[in-house]
Amino acid sequence: MNRLLPALAFLFVLLSATAQQPAPAAKAKRAPNPAMDPIQDVAGLPRVLLIGDSISIGYTLPVRKLLEGKANVHRIPTNGGPTKNGVANIAKWLGTSKWDVIHFNWGIHDLKYMPDGKRQVEPTDYEANLRSLVATLKKTEAKLIWATTTPIPEGELNPPRKFGQVKEYNDIAARVMAENGVAIDDLHAHITPQLAKMQNPRDVHYTSAGSDYLAKQVAEEIGKALAK
Repeated sequence: MNRLLPALAFLFVLLSATAQQPAPAAKAKRAPNPAMDPIQDVAGLPRVLLIGDSISIGYTLPVRKLLEGKANVHRIPTNGGPTKNGVANIAKWLGTSKWDVIHFNWGIHDLKYMPDGKRQVEPTDYEANLRSLVATLKKTEAKLIWATTTPIPEGELNPPRKFGQVKEYNDIAARVMAENGVAIDDLHAHITPQLAKMQNPRDVHYTSAGSDYLAKQVAEEIGKALAK
């Protein structure tokens, strides 16, 4: 019994010390992106839908601001990802409501090389997916605007990623849109002269000024479509 007491005392001290250790801090949850917030339509205004990846997420809020009082600007509630994601989700994103204008893009995610050495969506599949998506979008009877895929910087990127050639995929998209009579918003040409000061270093994304610059072009093209 005498030998057991010191061991019990040590165990008591150890348990007491452990109990007094502060609990590990919970990881802070990232705040939801306000661009994803659903909006309440203003009666009487036309309805616009933005479809695209994180580049479009960046210009969603400034486009809404620029078209305030002129249109109800919605967006899909997520990053649109590659065309195969669009094909899987387009019916859900369109819903059953009427759309007057749909401004859309897929490309950067399709271009990305995956661990198996293939692009996430190879060119032949990219074209087939775009044709399927455009056919579905045309059924809405909305005015359609295709946004060209914006530039990808040369060299090592942060985070490390490898992409195919933007021009190859933009050329495919241009052919599909021309055959279907879809208007083109050439964001690639619009932003290219400003890349040095508006694109984040070694990244496909843009500064807030860059997103605002893209938004002005997007809002202008939507405005033209609405005027027709």
